[in-house]
Amino acid sequence: MKKSTTSWFAIYTAPRAEKKVFQRLESVGYIVYLPLLSTVKQWSDRKKKVEIPLISSYVFVKIELLGLSKLRGVPGVVGVLKYLGKPAAVKEVEINNLKILVREQQHVKVLTDIQIPKGTPIQVINGQMKGVIGELVHYKGKVKVIVRVEACATLVEVEVPLSFVEKI
Repeated sequence: MKKSTTSWFAIYTAPRAEKKVFQRLESVGYIVYLPLLSTVKQWSDRKKKVEIPLISSYVFVKIELLGLSKLRGVPGVVGVLKYLGKPAAVKEVEINNLKILVREQQHVKVLTDIQIPKGTPIQVINGQMKGVIGELVHYKGKVKVIVRVEACATLVEVEVPLSFVEKI
């Protein structure tokens, strides 16, 4: 008998429907991850702390490949992120990186639609970002780590001291 395996997949949602899709999938028993950042929104009469998705229009689901078709019936789900016509699996290390970045989000900046050459692969070995795996990038004398979520074509930038990283 063949053993079934699950992988993480990026589910593309309707605009601003990430939280609802997350709740709907979680309520029926799926393993779902939605990385959220806390931010303060300013209105004309008040300020309010809100949580926004780290990566707009995506929710991550750990599921068998054959189970993906069931998700299409969930309100707010637009589709599954694909690569070369097939559902694109998101690596476990990328999900773990997102979890670390959300936990320690004060220095996180999301970069989208930016093409940078792949840099030196590194791992953060000290500090609050310990465990993050990414690429080393230098900007204006500051050391920054770029974490790629290749399946979503998204980069997350984190500033860490050079002494906190080592080559992989």
